[in-house]
Amino acid sequence: MSEPEEFLSRRLDPRSLRGLAHPLRIQLLRALRRHGPATASQLAELLGESSGATSYHLRQLAAHGFVEDDPTRGKGRERWWKAGQQGTSVDESLYKNPDPEVQGALDIYAHEIATIHTQELGTYIGTRHDWDESWLGAADMSDFTLRLPADKLRELDEKLHALIDSYRDTADPDAPGAELVRIHLHAFPQREN
Repeated sequence: MSEPEEFLSRRLDPRSLRGLAHPLRIQLLRALRRHGPATASQLAELLGESSGATSYHLRQLAAHGFVEDDPTRGKGRERWWKAGQQGTSVDESLYKNPDPEVQGALDIYAHEIATIHTQELGTYIGTRHDWDESWLGAADMSDFTLRLPADKLRELDEKLHALIDSYRDTADPDAPGAELVRIHLHAFPQREN
């Protein structure tokens, strides 16, 4: 069994949020986290973009510390990129930041993440019959409605994150039948209508 790699997460602040809040940058970072190191040309092909666009946005991500050179790969002028961290979280203070640029960047970021989550779930639903039947009963698309104050929702969220992290710490990627599993958590207030 291989040792689990330490899970590094990046907490967004106003500057780094503005540096990440672009749909292509979010897609590039996601691709590097999911597929591992790649060149701008490889990422361009994967995402259906020009290598000039991917190269520019990779440099912007690097300027904000989201990606870095992978010195173990490439030769000559070939530049390989890798993700600097495996996760990203939003600092709660960003929601209260009065700067319109920060709020606009937060909107772009949140909408792009929601779109990615919807695409991933749609892909699973469209391909669920391709999976062994043991996965069909293990996958979940539940929703719950609770009446909670904000502090109790925050407490619930922290407990869910701790539970998920406990599985990250004990996961055996070499276990028979182990697959990459995505977990999306969406918890938000909703008006009664």
